Amino acid sequence: MRILLTNDDGIDAPGLIILEKIANKLAGDDGEVWVVAPLNERSGVAHCISYITPARIEERGERRFAVDGYPADCVLGGVHQLMGNTRPDLVLSGVNRGNNSGENTLYSGTIGAAMEGALQGIPSFALSQYYGTGNNSLDNPFEAAEEHGLDVLRAILGANPTNNGDEYGLFYNINFPPVAAAKVKGTKVVPQGRRDNVKFEAHRVESPSRRPFLWMRGGVQTSPSKPGTDVHENLNGHISVTPMRCDMTARDVVGPLAEALNGK
Repeated sequence: MRILLTNDDGIDAPGLIILEKIANKLAGDDGEVWVVAPLNERSGVAHCISYITPARIEERGERRFAVDGYPADCVLGGVHQLMGNTRPDLVLSGVNRGNNSGENTLYSGTIGAAMEGALQGIPSFALSQYYGTGNNSLDNPFEAAEEHGLDVLRAILGANPTNNGDEYGLFYNINFPPVAAAKVKGTKVVPQGRRDNVKFEAHRVESPSRRPFLWMRGGVQTSPSKPGTDVHENLNGHISVTPMRCDMTARDVVGPLAEALNGK
């Protein structure tokens, strides 16, 4: 098995080391693990690509490259250039430092890389580690992801879900709860939630020279979502798995809106 790894925290991020350990076990002795990750942290860039500027490449070792671009660039570069003529069997993105549950999903470069993998027709997975009081003080805050990540990936792959001829391929958003590995209660397959009254906001600050700047800031990550959704399950000690597609159509609105606009 050939596996392409990337992330949005940058090629030197500790979560990528965890993902490499998982990927090497998943690929097996005869497999290959390739790393194509951003040169610097690119959190919050979603599915951005370097469409009007080139992305510089640095070779960091055998099957290891840093790209001065975005996570989706890394997938494109790996699939179409750096891995040669043989496409990867899987794309794994992460392990992100922090959760990508709820509304975070829409901003995440970790998710953006998995989306690009799916658009390229490759089974893709985004893995993220929730941070909280249950794991902040651990020697390895990624403990839950490291201990349980391989089993979760194998279980999803073993289920062999199909795309049913859908135009957009599947990708998976996996979030590990903010607890020690031994306290993980299990895995739940759930839809994306939304934290109560949580939004990104812009905050104005001034530099010492009195120049104005804006910091973009997320909301409180311990705010719950509805029961049976990703944030709720993560905060209650479960790994969440959310199958996704890139189709953003609000299908429940298509019929009523078509009727309302009929003949206009």
